[in-house]
Amino acid sequence: MINAAATHTTPGVKPVQLWQAWLFPVFVWVSLGLDSPYFRAHYFEGRPLTTVLALLYVAFIYKTADAYLRRLVLVIVPLTYIGELIFCKLLHMYDYAGEAIPLYVPVGHALVYASGFIFAHTAWAMRHDAALKLFFKIFFILLFAFSALVLHDYFTLLFGGLFFLVLRRKRYENLYCFVALSVIFTEVSGVMLNCWNWRGTMLWVIPSGNPPMGAVFIYAGGDVLLAKIVDIWQKKRNQKTLTIQ
Repeated sequence: MINAAATHTTPGVKPVQLWQAWLFPVFVWVSLGLDSPYFRAHYFEGRPLTTVLALLYVAFIYKTADAYLRRLVLVIVPLTYIGELIFCKLLHMYDYAGEAIPLYVPVGHALVYASGFIFAHTAWAMRHDAALKLFFKIFFILLFAFSALVLHDYFTLLFGGLFFLVLRRKRYENLYCFVALSVIFTEVSGVMLNCWNWRGTMLWVIPSGNPPMGAVFIYAGGDVLLAKIVDIWQKKRNQKTLTIQ
């Protein structure tokens, strides 16, 4: 008899990981809800609790992940903190509720990426790779076009085009699209709960939405850099192993 759960996963995606990915949207709303100004005004300061929940969730993902995903998680936290300093503090593209970058944000980036990574490596996604590539092309074209034509979000028009350049270079690998969906859900949720807000003008001159859908390019560029760092790390580790042997 074939295990029903096994038919939906590859050797690198365990059933528990699939549950982690499916529960990610719930986690986003619960954790960001705790950090929302509404919760703070009516109950108590929930940001420390959000930070603890994010750390516990990423620790749970790390525990069940294979070596490659573990390296991704370890690298993405400091990498995205640097990105936060650049895009939030230096370029002033968005603001958090409060002066400082919340501690849970870099950890949250790891959760966003891991969720997209897990979905992209399921057996279902592998079987429907071609259909998903077509779907994602149409979906993002319509999304970016709607943002520009209806919402006058010209930042998305520009950065959405750059996002497609990244996809083309990566042969439209569905991983980047699954991660982008996780990013969009998280960004929209954070804005709806007033945990952060994007400014109406990006890079001082480009009209933008709140949040701008084209921001997925920033994450995609970070994903490419992340993969390169982890690949270099893995190669050096393999070389060291061979040398010892």
